[in-house]
Amino acid sequence: MPGNFFDTNVLVYLVSADLLKADRAGALVRGGGVIGVQVLNELANVARRKMHLSWSDTHHFLATIRALLPVRPMTPETHILGMTLAERYGLSVYDSLIVAAALEADCTTLWSEDMQHGMVLNGSLHIANPFHAS
Repeated sequence: MPGNFFDTNVLVYLVSADLLKADRAGALVRGGGVIGVQVLNELANVARRKMHLSWSDTHHFLATIRALLPVRPMTPETHILGMTLAERYGLSVYDSLIVAAALEADCTTLWSEDMQHGMVLNGSLHIANPFHAS
């Protein structure tokens, strides 16, 4: 699905023991999308601190993600847009950097379990919780 951007929390479910969420996350990723460098940074942190992966396994996990999804760079412009979004929408700085990268990639959907489901940012980016009961 062109226009998809993935938040860190959705990608963590790819290796989750929660098979329903793992299957849903896998189906979305197989449909295509994009991530940003901020997502990779957060994934590395989660892999080491919460998943207790070795450095070798962390590198392998991140390489697999990079092979599945193109990665948007973090630029000064991304940072500036992110700070503007954090101020405008009350997002955390980290979330705003993910939103900024999604907007710069011209994505229309940001899959996130943590951000407000149904929220529309800058009139074009829809936040969708892939695990939200319809």
